[in-house]
Amino acid sequence: MTNSILPHDEFAGSLLGRVWLPSAVTGSVAGPAPVWITEHGVYDLSPLGSTCAELLNNNFSKSDVDLTKLSKIGDFEDIAANSIVMPDLNKAYFLSPFDVQAIKACGVTFICSMLERVIEERAEGDAEKAAAVRNKIHARIGDNINDIKPGSEEAETLKAILQQEGLWSQYLEVGIGPYAEVFTKSQPLSSVGIGAEVGLHPISNWNNPEPEVVLAVNRHAEVLGATLGNDVNLRDVEGRSALLLGKAKDNNASCSLGPFIRLFDETFSIEDVRSAEVKLTIDGPEDQYSLQDGSDMSKISRDVLDLVAQTISDNHQYPDGLALFTGTLFAPTQDRGGEGQGFTHKMDDVVRISSAKLGTLTNTVTLSNKAAPWEFGITALMKNLAQRGLL
Repeated sequence: MTNSILPHDEFAGSLLGRVWLPSAVTGSVAGPAPVWITEHGVYDLSPLGSTCAELLNNNFSKSDVDLTKLSKIGDFEDIAANSIVMPDLNKAYFLSPFDVQAIKACGVTFICSMLERVIEERAEGDAEKAAAVRNKIHARIGDNINDIKPGSEEAETLKAILQQEGLWSQYLEVGIGPYAEVFTKSQPLSSVGIGAEVGLHPISNWNNPEPEVVLAVNRHAEVLGATLGNDVNLRDVEGRSALLLGKAKDNNASCSLGPFIRLFDETFSIEDVRSAEVKLTIDGPEDQYSLQDGSDMSKISRDVLDLVAQTISDNHQYPDGLALFTGTLFAPTQDRGGEGQGFTHKMDDVVRISSAKLGTLTNTVTLSNKAAPWEFGITALMKNLAQRGLL
């Protein structure tokens, strides 16, 4: 079962992860460590870099790995099994593969997603109004928008038409305009990994997962690999006002990443990212609900490298690098409750996000005030690394 979190080609690629090491392994205080994942075991990369951010900033690759000089933490199967369920804190378990990097996200990068944002705004966060608004938009513009390139003359023409029809929206501005939507999804060290609970703010009654490919970008704006992410979204909160984006997106445990970063090498490249198919499965034990959907990266309206260039440049630096969510095609329109209400989460939903070359990220849904509190921040990390002699 634990092999199911691996890519389809299992250990063929370059897999960079991060684990929590108990004191029995560190020989001193417990703490996080970057790791190298192989069929022979999981190895501590701390001697090469104390954080994943440091390794990526140094353009770390598998050519830097000599297993004879690294400590084996344990077998992959054992660590994965201790991660998928509530972990035994006396044993190693996987964390989010990002640590001190900024966590940024791009929204409205797919046409279908863009239209759903317009619907959220026009419905003012009311799920029951959404179906009527959705039908009106499709009646006015049909599929004419699907082939529009953001920022083009055709996009400007379409913008003028939509304004005349009274259907223009700030979401369409970033969907077909020259500038992408880029926002802060979560704080450094706050993202959760495989097996952890993801949190919904308790004020929300209309929400959904967002299955995405997430890029690993170093301080030099170089994309070195990718992973999977769940950009948990509160549709009713953001739908009331885009100024509530922070409350809709950045809550305790609302950002999951993993199970690990697959670095670019001869088995995996940016072209694999561009063509990736991301699958989403939601199983709800409360009502025996099941949903299967996904996101096709080949249908993205902005190239992923353009998203990177719009995020990190001479105008904005990220000295520790960043994780960049690239957006999703998934539109949660399937009714779960009453007709026209669309999808929303229930407690204990199990969310699985998978892609052939990136593995599977699994999380269980709870409320943000019920999830494990975020207590290990940058100050705690610095103290921890110092105590372990890694600074």
